[in-house]
Amino acid sequence: MAGRIDYYDDPDAPAVNSMVPSVNVVVTNDDGEILLIRRSDNDNWALPGGAIDLGESVVQAGVRETREETGIDCEITGLVGIYTDPRHVILYTSNGETRQEFSIVMTGRVIGGRPTPSSESLEVRWISPAGVSACQMDRSMRLRIGHFLEGRERPYLA
Repeated sequence: MAGRIDYYDDPDAPAVNSMVPSVNVVVTNDDGEILLIRRSDNDNWALPGGAIDLGESVVQAGVRETREETGIDCEITGLVGIYTDPRHVILYTSNGETRQEFSIVMTGRVIGGRPTPSSESLEVRWISPAGVSACQMDRSMRLRIGHFLEGRERPYLA
């Protein structure tokens, strides 16, 4: 099975050979819970998201990726931040693609659907903010969710 390996500030990380603009969405429900997936490529918990396709906007990509990975329809409501740290390197073992992080993280609210796993998500769950700390996830994803939970006045930019 193809996998994903995240490296952070690691001198042994493979050399970057691409950068792909991507999105993640912090979708919340009326109880304040956050929609998370357990990724099929590395078994970590994460926000739904993925690459922005040609011909679609950032918002369209966020809505599409959330629906594809979780079965949940959402409305985009804001911006958490833009994450482009060159120290975060992502290796896709299926084809050797090695990306520099480039993710636009937005907020959203659920407007329909029901949590349904996909080929990219082994599990889909609503998790309370307090429960997020118990979820196994990459440091970059934990940072993004942490910035959301801080309720920052301005988006994170780095």
